[in-house]
Amino acid sequence: MGQKKSKTTDKGFDYSKFESEALSGIRSGKGLVGSEGVLKGLIQHLVESALDGEMTAHLSEEKKQGQSNRRNGRGKKNLRTELGEVEIRPPRDRGGSFEPQLVGKWERDLNSGLEQQILELYSIGNSYLDIQAHIHKLYGVSLSTGQLSAITDSVWEDIIKWQKRALKAFYILIYLDAIHFKVRENGVVVTKAVYTVYGVDADGNRDVLAIHVGAEEGAKQWGRILEHLRDRGVEDVLFFAVDGLSGFKEAILAVFPQSIVQRCIVHMMRSSTKFVDDKDIKQVIKGLKAIYTADDEAQGIQALEDFETTWNDKYPEIARAWRNNWTELTAFFGYNWAVRKLIYTTNAIEGLHRMMRKTTKTKAAFVNEKALTKLLYLTLMRKRKVWSRRVHAYKAIQRSLDREFGERFSKHVSI
Repeated sequence: MGQKKSKTTDKGFDYSKFESEALSGIRSGKGLVGSEGVLKGLIQHLVESALDGEMTAHLSEEKKQGQSNRRNGRGKKNLRTELGEVEIRPPRDRGGSFEPQLVGKWERDLNSGLEQQILELYSIGNSYLDIQAHIHKLYGVSLSTGQLSAITDSVWEDIIKWQKRALKAFYILIYLDAIHFKVRENGVVVTKAVYTVYGVDADGNRDVLAIHVGAEEGAKQWGRILEHLRDRGVEDVLFFAVDGLSGFKEAILAVFPQSIVQRCIVHMMRSSTKFVDDKDIKQVIKGLKAIYTADDEAQGIQALEDFETTWNDKYPEIARAWRNNWTELTAFFGYNWAVRKLIYTTNAIEGLHRMMRKTTKTKAAFVNEKALTKLLYLTLMRKRKVWSRRVHAYKAIQRSLDREFGERFSKHVSI
């Protein structure tokens, strides 16, 4: 019996040799992919074969058109692929008219998923140094900080479009809250506020409507952000859930005069018990809870009076604060339990901010506002399935809103 012939293509790729070397590499501990991956030789052959096919088709087409052109040897360049960095020898033509589609003349990257992986790594808080090490270990590709920055900057156009996208005309609820980060500005580390707008539409779907980086939180800045929402198409909002920032209600009603402002009960409880003695804290909380869990406003007022009788001698400032903010604190009275649970606290937007904090916890300070915005945007896109879920018990919410607001609400319901 004669010796078995090696399976060799017309391009000189010896499959038997490749199989032998691949098996040997695997036995010695090499992986399939990466800087030492055993499949790099195969991807090199496949890419060169595809480019040769493109060249053949190109020369054939030119010949049909009466143009004189022919092959002119091969070039050489390193190509980044998902199997690692490989050296290829792309074909050249004498006329210089060949424009390959698989890998352009000036392209060095065959990694259709590499940029997405870099963005994913960036979105979970990895530094450029961490990303460089990961990509090199996985693919054998060396990327500079400048290249990584250019890749992450590629999302900036998406961010601008997202910030300017048209919004729905109606929302049943919009949460407003700010979170603060350290940012370098003119060589000095300063505190910047990220203004977050988180809405619930007429069908119970949640959406992050906006994030804006600005100076320290203030009602005036919130007023500008609300005007921007109106410019993007928001016409009516039933409720706004906010914290106790001075001037917040006035800023909201200046833009959306029909809206009801609900101050966060959880924030109010925190501020009310801040200076309460440890031995009194449980009873004070119990007395305050009786106020906001009352069946209606009349019972809530009675619970507040009972609280005053018990605690006014020692903590007169607590009941006084509740009376001064009574309208905003008790806006949820008159609605069923489902609506109350939805609007009485800003916990939903605080959960959104916890996602941001988890991603940014390793960052002492951001190099600029743009870097902060990029990371927060990518974090939100990565966690979209979490924060975009429909609100709980929405049919019960719909029933209550339909009774209270009629067509103002019902005409926007699509399901």
